[in-house]
Amino acid sequence: MKILAVGDLIGNAGIKELKKNLSDIREKENIDFVIVNGENSAEGMGITEKNFQDILAQKVDVITMGNHTWGKKDIFKFIDHPQIIRPANYPKGVVGKGYAIYKCQNKKIAVLNLIGRVDMNILSENPFIIAEKIVNEISKRVDMIFVDFHAEATAEKIAMGYFLDGKVTAVYGTHTHVQTADEKILPNKTAYITDIGMTGPKNSVIGMDIEVSLKRFKTTLPEKYKIAEGQCMFNGIIFEIDDEKNRVKEIKRIYR
Repeated sequence: MKILAVGDLIGNAGIKELKKNLSDIREKENIDFVIVNGENSAEGMGITEKNFQDILAQKVDVITMGNHTWGKKDIFKFIDHPQIIRPANYPKGVVGKGYAIYKCQNKKIAVLNLIGRVDMNILSENPFIIAEKIVNEISKRVDMIFVDFHAEATAEKIAMGYFLDGKVTAVYGTHTHVQTADEKILPNKTAYITDIGMTGPKNSVIGMDIEVSLKRFKTTLPEKYKIAEGQCMFNGIIFEIDDEKNRVKEIKRIYR
């Protein structure tokens, strides 16, 4: 079995790039299950109902979110849909769910979404404690567990990888929009990468217009962000599974 996780979609440009590449990658790599981070699909902040439907139309199995989960009020119309999850460590009582279990090729696959606390400015519970609690609850009910850790700090992501090593199938980072070259299988056989990157404008500042971004850095004025134009890229990661052991035997970055 092969699982594809696609890096943060940036606006309509990212969704178009998903449409352009996903079917080809699915066919060439024999992909069985697809996870997409969609928290930036509404022009960089949040997700609309149209974005949601456009992504699902590409036969995506589950959409994960992050710090911009509530960026567009549309989300309250479909937050309980079985194919979207939001960070599990949002405060108790927040609508939506932090993980879900899916069936694929006679396997039960759990996808868990977490958000970091270092430099994120989001009110959230401790992701390590919540991750441990959920993994302990579901580990005997599923064959595999994939964790999208939406976090800023490299150290926090690496720590989460080692914390869950041997307890989950894979831990991969999202949010920074820059694909890292540290994909590996940890000592206790959990696959790990710090960030799988983004799917959106290539010549940009993490997806945003370069001039607007530079103005913000130079002047500190709250210039409104806008999505960059031009050539796009597709970032993601493929996990190839040993079907007998339900462990990752190969992890491969995708950069198109």
